[in-house]
Amino acid sequence: MSFLLKSQGSSSLIMKTTRIITIASALLLTCINATKEATKKNKKSKLYVPQIDCDIKAAKIINPEFIAKCPAGCQDVKYRVYGTDIYASFSSICGAAIHSGTIDKSGGKILVQKVAGQSGYRGSFSNGIRSLSLPRWRESFIVSEGKPKKGVQYPSTLEYSSSKSTPVKGGSLRKDYQTTAAAPLATTPQIAMTTPKPLIMTTAFVSPTPKPTTIPATVTTTVTTKMTTMAAAKPQIGVHKVRDIGSSNVHPAYSSVAAVASRQVQAVQGRTQNQALRGTSSYASNRNIPRPNTGLQRQEPIAAFRKPPNNPTNLAMERDLWKPASSLLDTGFSSKEDLVPKTLEPASHGNPNCKVDVCFLIDGSWSIGKRRFQIQKHFLKDVAQSLDVGVAGPLMGIIQYGDDPSTEFNLKTYSNSKDLKNAIEKILQKGGLSNVGKALSFVNKNFFEDSNGNRGAAPNVAIVLVDGWPTDKVEEASRLARESGINIFFVTIEGPDENEKQNVVEANFVDKAVCRTNGYYSINVPSWFSLHKVVQPLVKRICDSDHLACSKTCLNSADIGFVIDGSSSVGTGNFRTVLQFVANISKEFEISDTDTRIGAVQYTYEQRLEFGFEKHSTKQDVLNAIKRINYWSGGTSTGAAINYAFEQLFSKSKPNKRKIMILITDGRSYDDVQGPATAAHQNGVITYSVGIAWAAQDELEAIATDPDKEHSFFVDEFDSLYRFVPRIIQNICTEFNSQPRN
Repeated sequence: MSFLLKSQGSSSLIMKTTRIITIASALLLTCINATKEATKKNKKSKLYVPQIDCDIKAAKIINPEFIAKCPAGCQDVKYRVYGTDIYASFSSICGAAIHSGTIDKSGGKILVQKVAGQSGYRGSFSNGIRSLSLPRWRESFIVSEGKPKKGVQYPSTLEYSSSKSTPVKGGSLRKDYQTTAAAPLATTPQIAMTTPKPLIMTTAFVSPTPKPTTIPATVTTTVTTKMTTMAAAKPQIGVHKVRDIGSSNVHPAYSSVAAVASRQVQAVQGRTQNQALRGTSSYASNRNIPRPNTGLQRQEPIAAFRKPPNNPTNLAMERDLWKPASSLLDTGFSSKEDLVPKTLEPASHGNPNCKVDVCFLIDGSWSIGKRRFQIQKHFLKDVAQSLDVGVAGPLMGIIQYGDDPSTEFNLKTYSNSKDLKNAIEKILQKGGLSNVGKALSFVNKNFFEDSNGNRGAAPNVAIVLVDGWPTDKVEEASRLARESGINIFFVTIEGPDENEKQNVVEANFVDKAVCRTNGYYSINVPSWFSLHKVVQPLVKRICDSDHLACSKTCLNSADIGFVIDGSSSVGTGNFRTVLQFVANISKEFEISDTDTRIGAVQYTYEQRLEFGFEKHSTKQDVLNAIKRINYWSGGTSTGAAINYAFEQLFSKSKPNKRKIMILITDGRSYDDVQGPATAAHQNGVITYSVGIAWAAQDELEAIATDPDKEHSFFVDEFDSLYRFVPRIIQNICTEFNSQPRN
């Protein structure tokens, strides 16, 4: 019996132990499975890579370092790439990845790292993509294989920047610019919004400007609310112009309100810059925000309205100018440059026959003296008058240089000669050395920006006035400026005598600074007192736009005509490949009426002018026109096509332009090519021949300008045409830079 009881006890213990082990095992398996699932999820989240499109530029993504996946097909020419190895941030990310060899056209994962902006980006042809050159850009990036670095956590979602700015609408500020009051201010905008015609105080204070006074938030709120209530009760009250806070013509209640309101308006304008600010609820801010020096307290813009305050016409004009729907920044000022006020007179249209963007670099060094500095200003005023400045004609800005250059005013500041002359008279001498090289670098990097009024289609002209000689080197800075398309003129006054020439930093600095033009871009004046005699000669040269192409780069001083074989042996698909080749060459040039122009002829037995040099004046229009060319099909009469191209294209080329013919053919011609090609060469046409497949080598050499090796190319397959693009561009530029030009 006792044995049985012991046996039963042992069995029970074994069963309990087994049950515990089973439960423990189940729990352990559950934990292991849960851990595995969590690990899988973690791995999955770590390995998740966001997808980007081919057209996404690095500047669009805020993340400084990220891994992304590119789709297939990003090698298209429309996805622009700028630079080599290090790329400008407005390049296509995926295009740059293909160009660098990180991925191929099928796409893949890449690692992108933002780096600092570069002073220059070198273009190159690599992996089927042609990257473009760029003088400078504010931000760069590099691409590498899409493997995560150890210890670095990459975002699974990319943060994109918004290109749209949030406007400030009728009477309410963005949250970023609102302040918190001690008393609740949430009701203030609502009260202001119910006002039919809110009372708005202008800020035309007479100098000196009163210092800001600290006012408690509660007082500001109360006064502003009272002002709004009074305005709502008496909408017929006219607009008051506060000339002086202590003026007896202004009610005391309005004076204190105006002081607070004007200070707050100026502070908000300084912070929001170009945002449209409307309504009156912005006056309800309770903080005394420090007022930046934005030039908003100048008196001149309202000079036209200084009439007796009871004049109904005056009040009506002021109401129109400051109505709630208007922007408080529509007063002729911008946030940085336009510190000099504009008049309210309508701008002159200017001389349409002289549409150029002109920058004068004036000598402000101490060596010039006060009297000669005044003569220099009189000279500038005479030039401004003679140019007839206006929006449809020439625009003019001024940089004064000494130790360092500074912008007196830019191209968009003045739109008529009268205002320009008044501004010139107010220029004060800076002093210092005559650092012309530094000034030219400043012009190249800063002055001819779109934001400063550069119009793009108008030639850029920089005119340097030098008293004696520069105190630094100018050759390198001038070369970079010319290669950016800036036409540089030098006006030297009272140059060094024989004893002083040993002090000149760079001998023959004028010849090194300007284009080789037999004196066209340089004028020497023996005395400051005879400077007025060169006004008309200088203006005539500035306005001669045909000659201004001389100092431009090889990419913007040619008429390029493509002569395209459309014979039956080419075929539709290959013909589209040829058109892509034509587009790839064309897009490398700066295209406009004053820069490079493009034309095209297609030929078989017959010839057809697809478009002439004068037809399209923008790069995009040219590229669109190339895409629209329809395949013709027929025989191959290359000699007749050369004659036709010369008569229909190059006979209408501008005299100062280089005439470049690029002929593309896939077979031997049915007619003679030697005679037509020789005639074209003798008439100044530089001819490149590009042969594919069955093209005859002897004909290609006969068509090409000597030396043949630099001007004729042959490839077995149409798909390999793209390889010639960089070589042709390089040869065109090398030839341009090696030949003297008038």
